[in-house]
Amino acid sequence: MAEPPFDPRCTPARPDLAALELKGKVEATRFVAGEPYEVIDAQAPLRRAPASDTALDTEALKGERVVVYETTDEGWAWGQLESDGYVGWLPANALARPGVAPTHKIAVPRTLVFPGPSIKLPPIEALSLGARISVARLEGPLAMTTAGGFVPARHLAPLDFHESDFVAVAERFLEVPYLWGGKTSFGLDCSGLVQVALAACGVPCRRDTDMQERDLGTKREGDLCDPKRGDLIFWKGHVAIVRDVTTLIHANAFHMAVAIEPIQEAIERIGKTGLEVTSILRI
Repeated sequence: MAEPPFDPRCTPARPDLAALELKGKVEATRFVAGEPYEVIDAQAPLRRAPASDTALDTEALKGERVVVYETTDEGWAWGQLESDGYVGWLPANALARPGVAPTHKIAVPRTLVFPGPSIKLPPIEALSLGARISVARLEGPLAMTTAGGFVPARHLAPLDFHESDFVAVAERFLEVPYLWGGKTSFGLDCSGLVQVALAACGVPCRRDTDMQERDLGTKREGDLCDPKRGDLIFWKGHVAIVRDVTTLIHANAFHMAVAIEPIQEAIERIGKTGLEVTSILRI
């Protein structure tokens, strides 16, 4: 996927520090080789600055790989996500050196992990769609992970399994709260919904709406007289997914949730805020 050179959102470079492979391409005080890590928490926030009260840009899910270039004494790691290239600050204690390679991924919007082979035990964490785990063996209806947790086996899929309808995947998140920068079943934003749904179908997808509008699909000419399921409608800073000829689904701050809305009603409502449709893409 082409991208503008040195977009700061996906380029591991700061005035004081940059990735070694960028030496000679960007200016920085020093250049370092990154070290591989993986997310060990259910999800890890990636922020614009090393502080918990700064903006959430995106989230990394359990099992996701991260290249770390710096770890501070205050407990923050500055690195780049392997999945979509996003760069930012993550809590260092949410990361660890890569362990056993993942074998499965979570195939439902949310599942629970139990400390033993019984669903009557208090769960120890909740994992969202796309999180990756390593399964050691099956114990009845539960899969035991190499980390010692137990997950409902029917909530898992092999890493090479792909859904066939990303709109249907998005519909599973109906009424999930809107969260700027979120991409889990606990909260997500418009581009996060698109990214998670497409990823479930094996389609690589960037994180932000401008990246998605630039990289995804084929631009449709004309108006919305013939919308097809799976078309993406873009406004400046917003994206929605067409469900059928009359409705769309999107995570939005008006409903503060993932909502289904009539296409024309959404266009008119958003238009009143001064935003017009910028493009319609067919995946």
